[in-house]
Amino acid sequence: MKNKYLDFIEQSFDFPQPEFKLNQNHSIVWEGVDIESLLTEHGTPLKVTYLPKISEKIKHAKALFQKTISALNYEGAYNYCYCTKSAHFSHILDEALKNDIHIETSSAFDIEIVKKLKAQGKITQNTFVICNGFKRDQYIENIAELINSGDYNCIPIIDNYDEIQLLDGQINRPFQIGIRIASEEEPKFEFYTSRLGIGYKNIVPFYKREIKTNPKLELKMLHFFINTGIKDNSYYWNELQKCLNVYVELKKNCHSLTDLNIGGGFPTKDSLGFDFDYEYMIFEIINLIQTVCKEGGVPVPNIFTEFGSYTVGESGAIFYEVLYQKQQNDREKWNMINSSFITTLPDSWAINKRFMMLPINHWNQPYERVLLGGLTCDSDDYYNNEQHVNAIYLPVFPQKKPLYIGFFNTGAYQESLGGFGGLQHCLIPQPKHILIHKTETGELETNIFAEQQSADNFMKLLGYE
Repeated sequence: MKNKYLDFIEQSFDFPQPEFKLNQNHSIVWEGVDIESLLTEHGTPLKVTYLPKISEKIKHAKALFQKTISALNYEGAYNYCYCTKSAHFSHILDEALKNDIHIETSSAFDIEIVKKLKAQGKITQNTFVICNGFKRDQYIENIAELINSGDYNCIPIIDNYDEIQLLDGQINRPFQIGIRIASEEEPKFEFYTSRLGIGYKNIVPFYKREIKTNPKLELKMLHFFINTGIKDNSYYWNELQKCLNVYVELKKNCHSLTDLNIGGGFPTKDSLGFDFDYEYMIFEIINLIQTVCKEGGVPVPNIFTEFGSYTVGESGAIFYEVLYQKQQNDREKWNMINSSFITTLPDSWAINKRFMMLPINHWNQPYERVLLGGLTCDSDDYYNNEQHVNAIYLPVFPQKKPLYIGFFNTGAYQESLGGFGGLQHCLIPQPKHILIHKTETGELETNIFAEQQSADNFMKLLGYE
């Protein structure tokens, strides 16, 4: 009888997969890493960043864009930017910048990171620094410092009508800018138009009124992004078409406009059944850009993307041990983990984001349907089939040997949203965090980025010391 967890997976998905295999002990090997051995050495809960995945994802996207550009004889260039707000850590930027990419920033302190990277020789004067976001005084000052120095290829993206005057007042030399389009949101959203950017109909009049007559300003880029990301649906294609119509009209009035930034939004793998055709989407996007520009009689733009989650998401994982199983009624079994979803995977409860969840060991044992509960006393500290692709099945809870579970592709946003190194709900400590990288000979090496948070750390933050 096929009632083992491995049988269940093989009947439901194609398995093994490139990043997931089983070893002879029927436990998971992820990206060549024996996870059960790693957990035996370092304990749980444990956060892991597998750095080579970042370069792999960047190379994959760049190759597909170049392939399509060649196939369509597209005359513009492609530039890959990393959206730093997805993960600001130095080890993330160090790995990403090995791949000849550019940077997108969101706030004042992002600029401090840019200056550090420049001082370390990790970016150059040829590295684009695209400055997005609503700009308060300090952000304006920091952007002006970069541009006034003459050492950075910095393009602030105008988010509202007043930012041009604020920048112009502090920048003492001619400079380039972009304009962000305020896209319309999906009908199911609580609001109709994005709070970010300037409306479609207002961009060309805004250019003529505020930019065209200012000799210090050169409009270089039109920026487009929608909150739900790049998806093959009528909503995405309709919004992109409207963006391109604006680009064509703006280009006819502004010869300096050469760049179109289509933002980010490529999805990350959230289940073993994940199926997103990146090559098809890239082809269709570039083909549409080329078609609309040809019909409008304007040259095609250079294309920029700002991939954040796509770049770093699949490099991250977090592992827990199931401490105990509670049978709460005749149907609900709660597997209690040794940490908290609220603190370690905040997106899982805040926006019901789905992550890939798999048991690490006991794949040769029978399986059962369960719910997953965190350690805090908050009723929202759980993970169930609303976040998961289907009902959650795990190997039957063992009474003696530990049952480990892993959440994969968690590398974007979770540390920032969870408040890395800060106070955690119910004072549940931040897990130990390790980094895995490849040596020049291809061997995997592990080093500790941060130990698990201590009681002393909490007491200091709370003012008891």
